[in-house]
Amino acid sequence: MTISAIIAGLVALVVGLFVGYLLRKSIGEKEIGSAEQKAQNILLDAENSAENVKKEKILEAKEEAHKLRSDVEREIRDRRNEINKTEKRIQGKEENIDRKLSGIERREQELTKKEHSMNEKHKEIDEYLQKQVAELEKISGYSREEARHLLLEEIEKDVRKDASAMIAQVEAEAKEEADKRAKNIITLAIQRCAADQVAESTVSVVQLPNDDMKGRIIGREGRNIRAIETLTGVDLIIDDTPEAVILSGFDPIRREIAKLTLEKLIVDGRIHPARIEEMVQKSTKEVNNIIKEEGEKACFETGVHNLNPELVKLLGRLKYRTSYGQNVLMHSVEVSQLAGIMASELGFDTRLAKRAGLLHDIGKSIDHEVEGTHVEIGVNICKKYKEPWKVINAVEAHHGDVEATTMEAVLVSAADALSAARPGARRETLESYIKRLETLEEIANSTKGVERSYAIQAGREIRIIVKPNQVKDNEVPMLARDVAKKIESELEYPGHIKVNVIRETRAVDYAK
Repeated sequence: MTISAIIAGLVALVVGLFVGYLLRKSIGEKEIGSAEQKAQNILLDAENSAENVKKEKILEAKEEAHKLRSDVEREIRDRRNEINKTEKRIQGKEENIDRKLSGIERREQELTKKEHSMNEKHKEIDEYLQKQVAELEKISGYSREEARHLLLEEIEKDVRKDASAMIAQVEAEAKEEADKRAKNIITLAIQRCAADQVAESTVSVVQLPNDDMKGRIIGREGRNIRAIETLTGVDLIIDDTPEAVILSGFDPIRREIAKLTLEKLIVDGRIHPARIEEMVQKSTKEVNNIIKEEGEKACFETGVHNLNPELVKLLGRLKYRTSYGQNVLMHSVEVSQLAGIMASELGFDTRLAKRAGLLHDIGKSIDHEVEGTHVEIGVNICKKYKEPWKVINAVEAHHGDVEATTMEAVLVSAADALSAARPGARRETLESYIKRLETLEEIANSTKGVERSYAIQAGREIRIIVKPNQVKDNEVPMLARDVAKKIESELEYPGHIKVNVIRETRAVDYAK
C-alpha cells in the first residue's frame, strides 16, 4: 500500500514537471518574439530621428557659413575704404614735404651767400682793427701786451678795493646778525629758566631757646660737647653770642648732620653721650635720605634720566656745597636748563646738553675729600660711571682747561658763565664789592684820553667818556681793547665786564 502510493506520487511528479516545462517553453518563445519586434521598432525610430537631426544641423551650418561670409566681406570693404583714405593723406603729406624741401634749399642758398658776404666783412674788420691797434701802439708808446697788462692791473685794484669794502660790509652784517641771534637765544634761555636771584646758603648757626642750654650742651666736664665733636667731626664754638652756637667744619654735610643733631637734642631735652650717639645716627640717616631725594629732584627737574645711583647721590651732596654764596646744586640745575634751551634753539642734542650741564660741577661734591681740582675730580667720576665721552669733554672744558670738541661742551661753558655771572647770582662782601668797582674805575681813568668813567650794572659794565680832542673815532676801538686787557690782567671778577667807550663832540652857539 505504501509502495504503490509512493510510485503513484513519483509518476504524478514527473508528469507535472514535464507539463510545466512545455508550458514555460511556449510562453518564453512568445515573449522573446515580442521583445525582438519592439527592438526593431526602436531601431527604426532612432534611425529616423538621427536623419532628421542631421538634416537640421546641415541647414544650420550652411546658414552660419553664409553669415560669416557676409561679415568677412563687409569687413574687407571697410578696410579697403580706410586704406584708400590713408593713402590719400600720405600723398598729401608727401606733397607738403616736397614743397618744404624746395623752400629749405632756397634758404640754404641764400644763407650760403650771406655767410660768404659776412666772411668778407669780417676780413675787412680784422684788417681795420689791426691798423687801429698799430696806430694806438704808435701813439701810446705801449705794445698791445703792455697795455693789456696795465689795464688788468687797474681793474684788479678796483676789484680788490670793491671786494674789501664788500667783505667788510658782509663781516659787519654777519657779526651784527650773530650778536643779535646770540642775544635772543641767551635772553630766551634766561627768561625760560627763572631761578632765584641769590641761592640759599648752608646755615652753620644753631639758635638756642636760652643761654642755660649752653651749659647742658657742654655737659659735665665737657663730655657732651666732646661726644658731639667726636661723632660729627665738627667743632662747636660756644662763646658770648646770645642764644646761639656756631658750628665750624670744612665738610658741609658733617656740619648739617651736627646742626640737625643739636636741634633734635634741644627739642628732646635729654643730652648725654648715649642720646647724642643715637641722634647722630638718626640725623646721618635723615641727611642721606635728603641727599638722595635732592639728587632725584634735580634729575626730575632737568629731565636727565638713567643716571647711575651713585651719581644721583653725589648730585644731592651739592645741596650742601656753595660757591661764592651760590648753591652748587641749584647752579647745576640752572646750567642744565640753560644749556638745554640753547641747544634746542640751535638744533643740537638737547638731552646731551642737559646731562652735561647737570654734571659739570659734580667734582665739587667730594673736592674736600679727594686731591685735585673739581674739574679733574668730575672727569674721573664721569669716567668711573661710564658717562658718554661728550659729557666728559663738557665737564673737562667748562673752565677752558682743555679745548671743547663738541658744540654741547661750548653751550655748557656758556651756560655756566651765564648762571655764575648774572647780577645777584653770587654774593660777595660789601667791602670787596665796592673795592672792585673802585679799582675798575681807576683802571679806566688811568688810560690816556679818558675824561671820566662809570662802573654800572653791578660792575658788569664800565662806561668810559673820552676827550674828543685827544681821541679820534678810529682810535676808540683800540682804546676799548687796551682797557679790557688792563682789566683782565689787574682785576679778579666773576663772568665778563663790558667796556663801553663813548666819544662825543658837541657844538654850541647862540642866536642873538
